[in-house]
Amino acid sequence: MNPTHLPKQRQQPEDIHVEHLRNPPGEGNYFCQDKHTIFISLSQRPLEYLQIQDGVSYNGLYRPGELLITPANVPLFVQWKGQENCLQIQIKTEFLQNIAQETINGDSNFFQLIPQFQVHDSHIQGITMMLLEECQKEVSNNQLYFDSLANILAVNLIRNHSTTKPILPTYQGGLSPYQLSQVFDYIDAHLDENIKLENLAQLLDISQFHFSRLFKQSIGLSPHQYLIEQRIERAKQLLKQTNQSILDIALNCGFSSHSHLSKQFRQLTGMTPKAYRMN
Repeated sequence: MNPTHLPKQRQQPEDIHVEHLRNPPGEGNYFCQDKHTIFISLSQRPLEYLQIQDGVSYNGLYRPGELLITPANVPLFVQWKGQENCLQIQIKTEFLQNIAQETINGDSNFFQLIPQFQVHDSHIQGITMMLLEECQKEVSNNQLYFDSLANILAVNLIRNHSTTKPILPTYQGGLSPYQLSQVFDYIDAHLDENIKLENLAQLLDISQFHFSRLFKQSIGLSPHQYLIEQRIERAKQLLKQTNQSILDIALNCGFSSHSHLSKQFRQLTGMTPKAYRMN
């Protein structure tokens, strides 16, 4: 199964990799030693597949959005009888294992992803479509958003498609004022950079999984939402207090383009940057 790369695709982190596959009718073998793989059908009409993995054969029609889950070290044979159009998402075993350690109440060494055919999972389907949309952007300065989606995808796989059903922890109290101050100061000092979820979690020496949930519990916004709000606030200041072009302001505030700033600005304020400057 050969990938058709999207043009000018953004660089992706090592933990998760997204490919858009388009192939004529055919067949192929797939094996990945250190990555779990999800295949999501994007075909507009049901497509017939013959699939063999983990000693089990399956033949059926995949509808748009339905998934094939192939754990690492599991050989897969696939034959399809029409024009294939699907998304392939590879997740490093180390990354998923780390998330499992943070979510499973017990020995995460017994955690295993289950090989599955024709899975209906609206949550994973939604997450994968957002990952695809982010990867299709020619330029993106939204690593925090991509990292957050990867973490949510991992948690859903562990919760619903593994041999061990985790008991997700509940958090009380959120982050301390001092911890929040550290995060706010870091974001403020690096607004024009492509901030990673890992950067923020390392400030407090906690996992990305815990950081995201504690942060949202503390202020009611996800790290990504807070970052966008702060970038818009900085843009407002520059629009009113300087004569910089809107493009320069966009880049100085961490947006990838004039249109990227305008879209986010309109969503939060109800007006364009130009209209805000003239108001």
